[in-house]
Amino acid sequence: MKFVSEDLFFRLHNRDCDWFSKLSPATEKKKDLPPGQKATKRILSWGIDHPGITSANPMIDIERYTLTIDGEVNNPVRLTWAVEGWSVLDCKWEGVRFGDIEKLVKPKNTAKAVTFECADSYTTSLFLTELEETGVLLAYSLNGKPLEEGLGFPLRLIVPTKYAYKSALWVNSLHFTRKKDLGFWERHGYSDSADVWKDDRFRK
Repeated sequence: MKFVSEDLFFRLHNRDCDWFSKLSPATEKKKDLPPGQKATKRILSWGIDHPGITSANPMIDIERYTLTIDGEVNNPVRLTWAVEGWSVLDCKWEGVRFGDIEKLVKPKNTAKAVTFECADSYTTSLFLTELEETGVLLAYSLNGKPLEEGLGFPLRLIVPTKYAYKSALWVNSLHFTRKKDLGFWERHGYSDSADVWKDDRFRK
């Protein structure tokens, strides 16, 4: 493994990118929402506003935090920090686009999916084609501030077209795989597609 410093990445503020208006014909005054969804004034905190999968959220020392990326890649790495940005509704996320991760580690032709592992032992996985969609981000900041503990400090996944259980919190490892593995909630009855626009939340 080798370490990669933050100067490999750059800052991009794209305040004109509105995820919902890109995916549906929303007007300037009203944004469409996926089926069964309603707008909230803030993002709920995991382990605080609703229970997590462990009794307490993981306490992470940012000075020692690393992100491991390995598996079916030609250039496995361990990252110390990264910067990039994207807007989701009225939220300003900053982090690194998944596409930039791919450029860095150079996935092998055999790679089909990625399993995300988290500090609380949570896992989820997505196909590369899903992760390559617009707006997918490994975020470390929300609205100009570091992520709060309950929002996944120091790094979380943002997948705008999926239900939130695909947007893993406290991410510390990305493992590129030949086949897609089921994650924590997917093994407990939740849909693996998690498509918010098709209201596909539970496994049929």
